[in-house]
Amino acid sequence: MIRISKKISIPDDEITFKYILASGPGGQNVNKVATAAQLRFDVKNSPSLEYEVKERLIGLAGKRVTSKGELIISAKRYRTQERNRQDAIDRLVDLIRTAATKPRIRRKTKPSVGEKQKRLEAKLRRAREKKLRQPVRDW
Repeated sequence: MIRISKKISIPDDEITFKYILASGPGGQNVNKVATAAQLRFDVKNSPSLEYEVKERLIGLAGKRVTSKGELIISAKRYRTQERNRQDAIDRLVDLIRTAATKPRIRRKTKPSVGEKQKRLEAKLRRAREKKLRQPVRDW
């Protein structure tokens, strides 16, 4: 059981791991031992997540979600299977935590009168500065 928050926890049977050969450091071990962990989590069919969280998670994950709604996280940062497995789980937990927080509603605001005045004065100052750079004309 993976605990994400007080309300959200994912049972171990919803997550599957596959170990594959990793590129990068490791010497001859890289060619012999499958140390990279590939975590698969079926977001669309998961009973552990609410609909809104699923939708935000799919949006956050982007290309990591397949057309069937399965999230794939590849972890190959470390040289051991166990550390890569834990890294993949940590990344999944971070993604779900981010998706679980509701986005704040943006309320439209208008600039205050003072801010408008300050902006216009800055524009005037800048225009005068640029005007002084021009060559002097004799009429």
